[in-house]
Amino acid sequence: MSLILAIDQGTTSTRAIAFEVRDQDLRPVAVSQIELAQHFPHSGWVEHDAAEIWSATLQTCREVVRKAGGVDRFAAVGITNQRETAVIWDVETGEPLHRAVVWQDRRTAAVTARLTAEGREPMVQAATGLILDPYFSATKFAWLLDAVPGSRERAARGEVKLGTIDSWLIWKLTGGGVHATDATNAARTALMDLKTVEWRDDLCALFDVPRQALPAIVPCAGTIGETEPGLFGRPLPIAGSAGDQQSALVGHGALQPGDAKITYGTGAFLVANVGETPVASTRRLLGTLGYQAAGRTAYALEGSIFSAGSAIQWLRDGVRLISESRQSEAMAQGLPDNGGVYMVPGFTGLGAPWWEPEARGTVVGLTRDSGPAHFVRAALEALAYQTRDLLDALAEDGAPPLKTLKVDGGVTANSFAMQFVADICQVEVERPAFQEMTALGAARLAALGVGLLPDLKARPAESPARWTLRMKAVERERLLSGWRRAVKAAIIAAPDRA
Repeated sequence: MSLILAIDQGTTSTRAIAFEVRDQDLRPVAVSQIELAQHFPHSGWVEHDAAEIWSATLQTCREVVRKAGGVDRFAAVGITNQRETAVIWDVETGEPLHRAVVWQDRRTAAVTARLTAEGREPMVQAATGLILDPYFSATKFAWLLDAVPGSRERAARGEVKLGTIDSWLIWKLTGGGVHATDATNAARTALMDLKTVEWRDDLCALFDVPRQALPAIVPCAGTIGETEPGLFGRPLPIAGSAGDQQSALVGHGALQPGDAKITYGTGAFLVANVGETPVASTRRLLGTLGYQAAGRTAYALEGSIFSAGSAIQWLRDGVRLISESRQSEAMAQGLPDNGGVYMVPGFTGLGAPWWEPEARGTVVGLTRDSGPAHFVRAALEALAYQTRDLLDALAEDGAPPLKTLKVDGGVTANSFAMQFVADICQVEVERPAFQEMTALGAARLAALGVGLLPDLKARPAESPARWTLRMKAVERERLLSGWRRAVKAAIIAAPDRA
C-alpha cells in the first residue's frame, strides 16, 4: 500500500490524483478531473452545488482508484479544498439545504461593513488574524442559517451542520460519522482563535453562528476518520487535510520562515511562512495558519487576490476576446507595450492590501488605438501589479525580502505573465516541473499522517523553470505609477462611492 489518494476540490473543478510514495517523495500515477458549474444568482453572488461537488469527488476518486490498480494499493486519503466556501446540510439525510456560498461571494458585505462601523474589527483581527470582510466563512454561515427556514432551531438541536468544503467531504466520505475540519480551514472562518486553535464563543456570538453546528478542529496530518467501506471497496484512513493555499505551501516545501509561494488560479494567493508565532499585520495582510502537523504549528501571512485567472476566463467566456486561454500569451507578446491600458480585475471586489469589497472591474487608458490585445495584456499585467502590492505589504510588515517566489497554478504556464511578475516584483520566479502543488501538499500530509513519510520536506525530482529580472527600474516605476492610478479609479467608481 504505497499510494495516496489526493482529493483536490477547487473553485472550478474537482480532481483526484493518485501519488506513489517513492524514495521519500511522491510521484503522480493517475488523475481524474470534472469541471464544476458556477452559479451567479445576483451581482456579486457566487454559489456552488455541494451535492455536485460530492458526486464529482466520488466519481473522480473511483476513476483514479481503478486507473491505479485497485483500492488495495492505497494507504490513505488526503483532502485539499477551496477555502471559506460555506456549506449547510441536514444531518439525517446528508443532503445540502442550500447551494454553497463560495469564497468569492460578496452578499454579506453590508454585515461586515456594519461590524466595522461598530469598531469590532480590532478584536476580530487580534483573535483570528483576519479582517472583517465577506470573504471569510462566518458571515456566510450566518446568512445560510437565516436563508433556510427553521435551520437555526434545528442547528441548536444538532440536526443541521455547518462547515467548509473539507468538512462536507469528510462528512460524506465517512458516511456522516465524522464532523471535522482541519486547523488551516478553521483559521479562515473568523471564528477560531489563531493562538489556541479553538473556536471562540465570543466570535460565534458576534457572527451569530451556533458553536454546536461547527465541526471539531483537527491537525492537518493524522487519521481523521475512515471512508465508508462501500465507497471504494474497503475503508481508507483520511489522514491529511489542508486548505488549498496552505496545502500548496506544503507542496512547495516552503517550510521555513521566509519561504513564500503564490498560487495563480481563479484567484491568486500569496502565503509566506513566518514561523511558530503569529505575526500581526499592519498592512492588512491576513494572519493565518501555514499548517499544523507532527506536533508543530507553523504560522503564515497571506495576501489574497480575488481575480487572477478569472480575468482571463472573463476575456474568453464573458466578452469572447479569445477562444482559448493559451492565446493570451501570444497576443500580449505581440504588443510592444501596454499602450497605457490597465485593467483592475475587481469583479468581486479587491483583496489585500486594499480590501474594497464594493470595487468593480475597471479598464483605464483606452484610446482609439486600443484593441483586443491591449485588454488581454492588461489582464496578464494585472497579475504582476497585484503581486507587487502584496510583496510590498509583506515587506512593510517586517518580513525578510524574498530571494525566490515559488509559483504554481494554471496561469504559470504563461511565460509572458511570469516574466512580467519577475520584472515588476524584482524577484526570481520559480515554477516547479510538477504543477499540482495543492494536491501534492495534501498527499504529503496524508503520507506523513500514516507514517509513509518521515517529514514534510520536498525532494523535487526535476529542475524548476525560472524567470529573473530584465526590466529597467525607470520602466518599472512608470508602469507601477500607472497601476496605482488605475486602482484609485476602480475604488472611486465603486457603487457606494459614486
